[in-house]
Amino acid sequence: MLGTIRRECLDRMLILGRHHFVAVLAEYVEHYNAHRPHSSLGQAAPSALESAPEHNTEPDLAKLRRADRLGSLIHEYRMVA
Repeated sequence: MLGTIRRECLDRMLILGRHHFVAVLAEYVEHYNAHRPHSSLGQAAPSALESAPEHNTEPDLAKLRRADRLGSLIHEYRMVA
């Protein structure tokens, strides 16, 4: 995970001190465990293994929502009802 956070986050941001580093790290860890796909888990996030979503062959793009994290460095997508 250390190499991943360095490549995907820290190499692309200017960290402005210890407090900023801790805040960025906490947000990235939450993203890493709750939303980021992992190839060893079949492109699922670790927390998503508990409740597997139903796979839809053609998602309704009107229900797709994007959330920006870390100043738009990371984008997370989810379907809404």
